[in-house]
Amino acid sequence: MLFFPNCKINLGLNILRRRDDGYHDLDTVFYPLPLRDVLELIRSPEKTTFTAYGLPIPGDPDANLCLKARHLLSLDFPTLPPVHIHLYKNIPIGAGLGGGSSDGAHTLLALNRQFQLGLTREQLLTYAAHLGSDCAFFIANTPAIGTGRGNQLEPIPIDLSAYSFVLVDPQVHIGTAQAFSLCTPGSKNAPIKDIIGQPIDNWRGQLVNDFEEPLFRIHPHLREIKDTLYHAGAHYASLTGSGSAFYGIFEKNQAPSANPFRDRYIYRILP
Repeated sequence: MLFFPNCKINLGLNILRRRDDGYHDLDTVFYPLPLRDVLELIRSPEKTTFTAYGLPIPGDPDANLCLKARHLLSLDFPTLPPVHIHLYKNIPIGAGLGGGSSDGAHTLLALNRQFQLGLTREQLLTYAAHLGSDCAFFIANTPAIGTGRGNQLEPIPIDLSAYSFVLVDPQVHIGTAQAFSLCTPGSKNAPIKDIIGQPIDNWRGQLVNDFEEPLFRIHPHLREIKDTLYHAGAHYASLTGSGSAFYGIFEKNQAPSANPFRDRYIYRILP
């Protein structure tokens, strides 16, 4: 059974406060985009295994969220059959695009469908929240306001299908813990819900990602990405998540077809 875990971008990201549990309360909007990994689950006669291809995934393979998702379900479904999990990695890692979270969430969806576990959307959301802060978003996979640590979701009726997106991957790995260590909680930005309903040309200067300025201080050359996207005609440009990928929102089919960064960074137009 094949699944195609997609990425997300953040439309604004306010870091409101540090919580007693060590996490942070956030205010953001998650928006799905069609840059996808490929996930295949095949029933195994012996034990669950995991193999990955495509972009290299750093760290211990046994700590991958796909395996964690299968283990999480096995706690409540001890007769869950073992599977071979094959992942083709296409979404950049450590870029703020949520690829790992999407892979974990889609593993939950795949196991539920393949073995007819009968889990409801609400139950899947609960399992996903145990995997990671933004995993729950990929269960419904529709635009949503994310609050709490990003796991409290409220659907929002925003449709950007009239635009094209450019993703720029500078191939600088930014760990989430490192990114938060650079930031001072207590964002003074306006609530994102108040901004996102305005015309997109009003977003510039108002819709802010609190990770941007701290990231620019340690990687000053990355400011060029945002500036170049605006010079190329983007209505809005921003860092996504805790970085390091940036996106620009352009009129449909008007994004520059040639990479304006002279191949220093990976440049993709979606859709």
